[in-house]
Amino acid sequence: MQTGSTRVLEFERQIAGAACTGTAWAKVPEAPSAEERRELKAHAKRLLAEKRAVLLAHYYVDPDLQDLADETGGCVADSLEMARFGHAQAAPTLVVAGVRFMGETAKILNPEKRVLMPDLDATCSLDLGCPADEFSRFCDRYPERTVVVYANTSAAVKARADWVVTSGIALDVVRELYERGKKVLWAPDRYLGAYVQERTGADMLLWHGACVVHEEFKALELELLKKEHPGAKVLVHPESPAGVIDLADAVGSTSQLLRAAQTLDADEFIVATDSGLLHKMRMLAPAKRFIEAPTAGASATCKSCAQCPWMAMNGLANLVDALETGTGEIHVDLDIARRARRSIASMLEFAAARGTVVRSSGDLAKDGALYGAAGPA
Repeated sequence: MQTGSTRVLEFERQIAGAACTGTAWAKVPEAPSAEERRELKAHAKRLLAEKRAVLLAHYYVDPDLQDLADETGGCVADSLEMARFGHAQAAPTLVVAGVRFMGETAKILNPEKRVLMPDLDATCSLDLGCPADEFSRFCDRYPERTVVVYANTSAAVKARADWVVTSGIALDVVRELYERGKKVLWAPDRYLGAYVQERTGADMLLWHGACVVHEEFKALELELLKKEHPGAKVLVHPESPAGVIDLADAVGSTSQLLRAAQTLDADEFIVATDSGLLHKMRMLAPAKRFIEAPTAGASATCKSCAQCPWMAMNGLANLVDALETGTGEIHVDLDIARRARRSIASMLEFAAARGTVVRSSGDLAKDGALYGAAGPA
């Protein structure tokens, strides 16, 4: 049996239209020794081949899992590209190293495939903070509004929406809706929603949710760090508070921040997103220095310390367990999947019509020109 530490975390949610705080737990597995890592990684490689499985790893998971995905013909990407990459593979089994909504998205877009996760309890504060029943009642109170939800939501919430968006296309979609005279109901991340609202001028009603990682980045501490590194460029994910976004040289999705790290004229970067992304940044730009943006508190006094505790629930040991036993399989109700697929399709059709990039191909050289036109977030 795996051992590890259990953390109890607070997250923001909304009940009956009022903001409140909820609590959840995350059990982070104990880090294996160097020898155990080598053995587990070799075992996982054998199992992926034997089971004809493809590993889809998010940028925020442990570097060992990211490297394993790269080394075995899988992918390291954001949640939508993970699902789309999986669809393009002949493999009958997809293993999603990430959080539960990512596994659900993979299953929605790949209903014919078996989708496994190392730990089904790996969740997300944005998902937790937007329960489907409460969200549906909220939507029912505002039938005149077009419902736009961020990808970081459950399958049931996606099924209730008119649109699903990624951070890379949210501005374009909401701007288009605004130009059509539509009012928007947005969920769940209030910081990303406020960012989109401020830049589009759209009439947006915002759900009260937040990412436990990005919410902890603070403008005052970031300004002090900038003074210590005056030549550094600041890269910020738009789930961060407005004061942090205002200090950014580039604002964007994980893929867009990776591109900025490669192309901006600087040797140092301060990065305000989950620290897991720094692994890929250092791989793609080894001559550059990447510094974690400061969070509120340190050690035991911060919620996340720039690392998602639920992403950290993914490890080599439980990946091997999932492959050996078939535990951790994702199931999505067929009707919910059908309706969620429709709202995701709205985004994909919009992106195709406008030539907007919402995902990468996995070929960084090929995608280089595409990211430049993808917009700031």
